[in-house]
Amino acid sequence: MDFELSAEQQQVREVARAFAEAELGDKIAPFDERHEFPHAIVKKLGPLGFLGVLVPEELGGAALDYVSYALIVEELCRGDASVGITMWAHNSLCTNHIATFGSPEQKRRYLPPLAAGRVLGAWGLTEPGSGSDAAALVTRAELRGESWILNGSKAFITNASVASTAVVMARTDGGRSRGISAFVVERGAPGFTSGKPYRKLGLHASDTAELIFQDARIPAASLLGERGAGFAQAMTVLEGGRIAMAAMGVGIGQAAVDQATRYMRQRTAFGKTLAEFDGLQGMIADVATDVEVARLLTLRAAYLKDSGRPAMHAAAMAKLFASEAAMKAATKAVQIHGGAGYISEFPVERIFRDAKLTEIGEGTSEIQRMVIAREILQLT
Repeated sequence: MDFELSAEQQQVREVARAFAEAELGDKIAPFDERHEFPHAIVKKLGPLGFLGVLVPEELGGAALDYVSYALIVEELCRGDASVGITMWAHNSLCTNHIATFGSPEQKRRYLPPLAAGRVLGAWGLTEPGSGSDAAALVTRAELRGESWILNGSKAFITNASVASTAVVMARTDGGRSRGISAFVVERGAPGFTSGKPYRKLGLHASDTAELIFQDARIPAASLLGERGAGFAQAMTVLEGGRIAMAAMGVGIGQAAVDQATRYMRQRTAFGKTLAEFDGLQGMIADVATDVEVARLLTLRAAYLKDSGRPAMHAAAMAKLFASEAAMKAATKAVQIHGGAGYISEFPVERIFRDAKLTEIGEGTSEIQRMVIAREILQLT
């Protein structure tokens, strides 16, 4: 892909790769084992501009394009997906929602500290009873005088207990999608808390918890954009989020290929290295090809987004293929390692656990197939 990238994009990728090689990889294993959020590592992303990737320069951001963004996410997730998802959820979802739909005053207030990494952001759409059917959410917001009162909860929220700023969708009117509005909620608001972090299959070093609202009181000015526009805003935000999730799949898939390749070159059996066995050569060739296709689909979706052209269809294709390629690559990498791949001393065990989330988050594979089919069949 080097020949298609600009000099700036190549430089961005090199910086991200250098950071991942220096700060992630084996160094993240202890955090994964302890289910501990790596505060000090994540804090280092701020000075690199990686926590304000999509924020305008005048508000303290890096103002990079989506291709550069996808490259950063890929490289970070190649090093460790927990740090990668922390970074891109902060950027694609919370920060980008404010940057895209916030008022000038909201942007000036919230974006500089988010872009600098002084605070982390979270984004709340999913609820305990509404995942794929996001429009069925029941968290409510009622305007009482000069305040909105929120009641309900959000489930499976990345950065929930470490974020100081959250964008939350809540029902303000009847109906389904048209009755949903978006709000900025700050840590410390009365009645706003986060739950205990979940114990998860993978991504142990990322923070995932509930956002809980019990008569939470926030200023009337916390409304993002127009009342009732929150669901439409969320769908726009998810388009970029799916590109980031696709890039995450590419990074995880590449990490699996890297580990499998290294092991095949080192491990011997029957007097020769695993790399000399035809069957295993075919296995690694297949997954490496899938990862490269996923990379191309992801960069295509990012390019369309940068060009201002419709990207939802391309983002869904990229997210679907990249997530399934990541899971396949991780599965084959464990198989190539044999018994060694089943113990935590080898990175492929963590990579395998982390890969599964990509097929679920930001819309399951089944939802992506629905989005793709509707576009092809011109269904509404």
